[in-house]
Amino acid sequence: MQVIVIGGGAAGFFGAITCAEANPEARVILLEKTNKLLAKVRVSGGGRCNVTHHCFVPTVFSQHYPRGAKQLKEAFKIFGAQETIDWFARRGVQLKAEPDGRMFPVTDSSETIIDCLMQEAKRAGVQIKTGAGVESIQPEQGRFKLQLSSGESIQADKVLVSTGGHPKNQGYDWLRELGHPIQEPVPSLFTFNVPSSPLKELQGVSVPQARVRIAGQKLEYEGPLLITHWGYSGPAVLKLSAWGARHFFEQKYTFTALISWVPEFSEESLRESLQQFRQAHPKKTVATNPLFGLPQRLWRGLSQLADISEQVRWADLPAKNTNKLVEALLRLPVEVNGKTTFKEEFVTCGGVDLRQVNMKTMESRLQPGLYFAGEVLDIDGITGGFNFQAAWTTGFLAGRQMAAPVPAPAS
Repeated sequence: MQVIVIGGGAAGFFGAITCAEANPEARVILLEKTNKLLAKVRVSGGGRCNVTHHCFVPTVFSQHYPRGAKQLKEAFKIFGAQETIDWFARRGVQLKAEPDGRMFPVTDSSETIIDCLMQEAKRAGVQIKTGAGVESIQPEQGRFKLQLSSGESIQADKVLVSTGGHPKNQGYDWLRELGHPIQEPVPSLFTFNVPSSPLKELQGVSVPQARVRIAGQKLEYEGPLLITHWGYSGPAVLKLSAWGARHFFEQKYTFTALISWVPEFSEESLRESLQQFRQAHPKKTVATNPLFGLPQRLWRGLSQLADISEQVRWADLPAKNTNKLVEALLRLPVEVNGKTTFKEEFVTCGGVDLRQVNMKTMESRLQPGLYFAGEVLDIDGITGGFNFQAAWTTGFLAGRQMAAPVPAPAS
């Protein structure tokens, strides 16, 4: 039996290794169109590789996927974060959890994960061919004929498509030809460009907890926020971009975001807190004495937006400026115009429609023997190890199923 895996990323390697280990008789060949294997693994997490997330309840884990949550819930019961940790541990790679739940190899190097996957593929007998792009898959009498960009063709009994997300719709045309409906790909996980940002001089300033809400929408997310020279970044923005990916695409990435630098406060409790400080420290200057643990530069910037000069003391602060300060702290409006995507780590929402895939086996409902894994599917998670976990899980399920022997043709 010959199994072809298309795509040399996380999902492809996991599917190929799982299949080869489960059925040593199968000939497993992994094709990668570029000369780089596991490219996203290498750059993920700043070169540390955020392997998974420290969460062991499938129903909770699946809530971190703007698309694919329902379908992944059952899949994670079979192969979730704990199974991933155990898989790598059995192969000598220990993972550690950080306070925010992200899990990395203890070496803090993505090369550890790459070396492990390469060694396991070699040990399992997976044949790897780089510079081998696939132009088309043609079903032929219960098998498949793969046409390569080199002009060569290969026969396969089973095929796993794990080519990752594609930013352009036409990148999925070869799968449409097999009858598979495609959800249009749009970017996910991006930062907000704010050319007119009133705080752009504060680039590099971050807060551990802010709330970013989209004006006129129910979309909001809370978490660390970073001011950049082009706008705003950090987990609060990246995760919000994933949940709102389709909405932002429709708005052509032009909308108003409202930032709360003190999300723990309501307007009433914030005013009360400011009043208490004013009564306790009437002679202190407002702009040079930051409150609520906010960085000095940010507090000074917000004070400037509230037209509070550096000499003004709390006792002399007019009500009008107090109101402006409350607004700047709770609902600072920023006009987003565009996005920035980090090309090496880009994630798309969209891809192969999940309704035509058996999510227990990852097999196509339209073409028996054809499987899918990873970001080529209409699955995407927020940052924190969720996209890799979806790759390991779907790769494992596909690999396990592909290992089953091909039934002999009826005589």
